[in-house]
Amino acid sequence: MIAVLRDALVRTLDLGGPVVLLLVALSVLVASVVLYKLWQFAVAGVGRHRALRDTVADWDAGERSGARAHLERSRSYLRPVVEMALDGRADAERLEAEAEARFARLESGLRLLDSVAQLAPLLGLFGTVLGMISAFQALQEAGAQVDPSILAGGIWVALLTTAVGLAVAMPTALILSWFEARMDAERVFAQRALRTILAPAGGRMAPDPAAQPARA
Repeated sequence: MIAVLRDALVRTLDLGGPVVLLLVALSVLVASVVLYKLWQFAVAGVGRHRALRDTVADWDAGERSGARAHLERSRSYLRPVVEMALDGRADAERLEAEAEARFARLESGLRLLDSVAQLAPLLGLFGTVLGMISAFQALQEAGAQVDPSILAGGIWVALLTTAVGLAVAMPTALILSWFEARMDAERVFAQRALRTILAPAGGRMAPDPAAQPARA
């Protein structure tokens, strides 16, 4: 297995040079980050806020016992923030900060994907320039006995790095856009939920017995 992998790396290096090898390594890194983010989103329950939506709706309607019951069913990563809002244990700024801290954990790694999406085409272009330099050097060394196949072969090998760079960058950019769109939706949901809890449609309601300290 190791020998097969080594032979594949050697062939890649001979065909496209170190730039293609670097782009292949970046593609493996991107695949690893994407798989990790998908797992992280699934565990955190990103986009699965049905119980929290029911909680906010009941709270907005003045049904506090129903809101508490729905909150108990939630497995969302935003549940602790919503619970703090229901208990009145923090003001709006603190609640937004708590939500942003959780968003930051989910967004870790997205900057790496953004860097790869921007860097991969430049690396491909860099490899193409290096390949063209090598091709024209070989053409110069050939002197009067110029063989068009020497130049053509050098050019297609040089252009290979650009193709690989684009092949790495385009899906990375699409996946990054999908992740960012999910996080934008999460922020919209969190802001709406917290503002609804802090300012329900019915105005100030009676204190929630579940949030009051027990009296001796």
